[in-house]
Amino acid sequence: MDYIVEKKIISMVNVLVVGSGGREHALSWKLSHSSKVETVFTAPGNGGTENNVPISVDDIDGLAEFAKKNNCFTVVGPEDPLAAGIVDKFNQLELKIFGPTKKAAQLESSKIWAKDFMKRNNIPTARFEIFDDPKKAQQYVESLDYNVVVKADGLAAGKGVIVCNSNEEAISAIQTILVKKTFGEAGNRIIIEERIDGIEASYIALSDGKIAIPMASSQDHKRIFDNDTGPNTGGMGAYSPTPIIDDVLSKKIQEKIIDKTIQSMANEEIDFRGFLYAGIMIRDNEPYVLEYNVRMGDPECQPITMRMDFDLFDYFVASSEGNLSSMPPISWKNQFAVCVVLASQGYPEAYSKNEEITGFESVSNKSHVFHAGTKKSDGKILSNGGRVLGVTALGDTLESAIANAYDSVDKVSWPHKYFRKDIGQKGLAYL
Repeated sequence: MDYIVEKKIISMVNVLVVGSGGREHALSWKLSHSSKVETVFTAPGNGGTENNVPISVDDIDGLAEFAKKNNCFTVVGPEDPLAAGIVDKFNQLELKIFGPTKKAAQLESSKIWAKDFMKRNNIPTARFEIFDDPKKAQQYVESLDYNVVVKADGLAAGKGVIVCNSNEEAISAIQTILVKKTFGEAGNRIIIEERIDGIEASYIALSDGKIAIPMASSQDHKRIFDNDTGPNTGGMGAYSPTPIIDDVLSKKIQEKIIDKTIQSMANEEIDFRGFLYAGIMIRDNEPYVLEYNVRMGDPECQPITMRMDFDLFDYFVASSEGNLSSMPPISWKNQFAVCVVLASQGYPEAYSKNEEITGFESVSNKSHVFHAGTKKSDGKILSNGGRVLGVTALGDTLESAIANAYDSVDKVSWPHKYFRKDIGQKGLAYL
């Protein structure tokens, strides 16, 4: 079977999704619905993904060899292989791949690079200073009359950001990152930035290096405990769309941040193709960039893909080929979607593994359970990570989507299951 993209006939292809989390399960699930895709492989995948390939995300040569042998269009989920240059390698080998190059991935792989980029291109963000000396960092904090956020420069699985409520907490954060090296080499340098208090939301767009198409808005829940307390995690749940980003604010974010970022990258001779994620803080109805990611968010990906009413594969191809302007407008289901992350008790610190998970067969057909930290063993699904499942449900209202998600959450269990009970409530409160 053939299909046409940009007046070129392309044979039906396989897709290789790189990664093992809930985001990758959601992407694999959505791509498997494309009439142009024959088989979706996931490397290394998890207990819920099909056609798993036992190749790790950092084995770029192994992934390239598999993609070549199996006629695969490759989609990269997590940040680590992007930062390591998987897209550059595939481009050299003339293998089709979706995602930004190593140079473009610096927006996420180095928070310092990203902050300097925003500063020189007048993209709104918090004021900041950079340190590698803990004593100088402490002296700087003690000179301030406002609270700060302390960030590790490099990749730290979403946990290298410490929001501080006092000078004492900031000094403790400096010790944690620069002295104790809790995040390893990712914390060789830190950013100390002004803490902007407001409402946080996620804004994700798909770019081909020239234009950027916004995805549906969403809001993540980063802290481990209800009411946004406790340490940061990779994300404990998300919902889409969020009423916090209305049409006026969406236009501001698109023009002042997303379009400006893509254009500024191009001006610096960096061709950004892939997902551009901006973590946004909204204060007095003005958006500020908290951080960039260069891939779809997790868990934002789960509710966003549930609401997609278009063939995602077509847009991945167009992004990778620089042809997004030729694509029709994207459409969304006129529903809300809510994802509740089920984690292993103890996450983001120590937690147990290898516990059998039961109850999948009882989950409502209004929901879909995306796997993250799971594995298959002797026909059973076992827990195998901190964030284990993302129970995601649709509803005609945000309230009904929340109810549908938590109804399914109650059906799935294992001995040390933990979840937040307030996912989506910020949206209800705003409404």
